[in-house]
Amino acid sequence: MYKNLIAVASIFAMAGFAGPAIGQTSSVWDGAYTQDQAARGAVKYRQECVMCHGPVLEGNGEAPPLVGRFIPDWAGTKLADLFDKIRETMPLFAPGTLSPADTSDLLAFILQSNNFPAGTKELEAGDGLKTVSFDVSKPAPKDTKGGKRH
Repeated sequence: MYKNLIAVASIFAMAGFAGPAIGQTSSVWDGAYTQDQAARGAVKYRQECVMCHGPVLEGNGEAPPLVGRFIPDWAGTKLADLFDKIRETMPLFAPGTLSPADTSDLLAFILQSNNFPAGTKELEAGDGLKTVSFDVSKPAPKDTKGGKRH
């Protein structure tokens, strides 16, 4: 059994697997969604959200914009917070009716619309979203060498 675990760990290491370790957080700048997922979210947005939030996510005066000034409102939170807000309160006339998959797709579309980069793994409902920081600005690279910068 342990040989299998070591073999799997070795394969991930050779493949350059770079997911966050348990207890670590990642950022929306690390690619929290895929392009395909954002495309599905765009379709769902046109079906469920456009009437309030507008065709280019600009808002309508009562419903807030989902681009631009929207971002600072969520700074310092986790993606789980925004996911829960969408899932529990949207759409306006039928709150709580979006499936977890549709909510994830919509969140991916919102991230894409705000120029956060796509990645290779789909954004999924669950505890993993609690580890993804909604960083307004791209975080500075971490010093992985442990030495002083010159």
